Amino acid sequence: MIEFLEALPRFGFLQYALWAGLLSSLSCGVVGTYVVSRRISYLAGAIAHSVLAGLGAARYLQATRDWDWLHPLYGAVAAALIAAALIGLVNLRARQREDTIIGAIWALGMALGILFMAATPGYGVDLMGYLFGNILMVSPTDLWLLGGLGALVTLVGLGCYRQLLAVCFDAEFARLRGLAVEGYYLLLLGLTALTVVLLSTVVGLIMVIALLTLPAAVAGHFFSRLWQIMAAAVGLSALFTIAGLAISYGPDLPTGAVIIVVAGASYLLVAGLAWVRGRGRGA
Repeated sequence: MIEFLEALPRFGFLQYALWAGLLSSLSCGVVGTYVVSRRISYLAGAIAHSVLAGLGAARYLQATRDWDWLHPLYGAVAAALIAAALIGLVNLRARQREDTIIGAIWALGMALGILFMAATPGYGVDLMGYLFGNILMVSPTDLWLLGGLGALVTLVGLGCYRQLLAVCFDAEFARLRGLAVEGYYLLLLGLTALTVVLLSTVVGLIMVIALLTLPAAVAGHFFSRLWQIMAAAVGLSALFTIAGLAISYGPDLPTGAVIIVVAGASYLLVAGLAWVRGRGRGA
């Protein structure tokens, strides 16, 4: 911890990593609260794994077509939004089993990503960082992209607070009141897709669902109103990210994994204390 605090003013990559974590925490807290309330973590998981196809395609086009302007995050955003739209439309309109469609998109996204990586000339390990997190390799360009995405997600998520609240807790009543429930449901999936892209830079695609849900789950043990849970989730996400950076720096551990360990341990501690308290009251 002390080593991290001493190194932070001296090394730009640590400052970029810290900013990336803080920027992502805004979207994580806002959208993660909706995801937990609507209980769509499994949908977010499929979106997260389909992102690899977009990352792989962008890197492939960079290498084979000299499209240097095509940042991998552009491919990630495109793949995430396409996956969110497909899952949402199938869930709302088609008569297919939802779990089958989700599994198909989950597997197809990962498989396409691996194929693109294999076909990319001079493929290195940098793209694998998206699987497990590469927050220490965030560049100023990445920060601008993360900041723009984060601002968009946060503004839309907060601007449509009442509508998304109704969709999460009583969609049928909201539909009877004339709310375009299907449209706001697709909007929520779109916001989830963009947040997945943001968090993939921090903790990687493998662990993105944990950081998307755990801060909101912890906050839910202390607050009952959605806006209170949302505000607490933003703070907890930032705290988990900073703690993970600080703890992992000295022993040179994988930062994304440490962030998730901190978040997971916090959730288990809070849930365990709540269970003990409930047992005590029952006795």
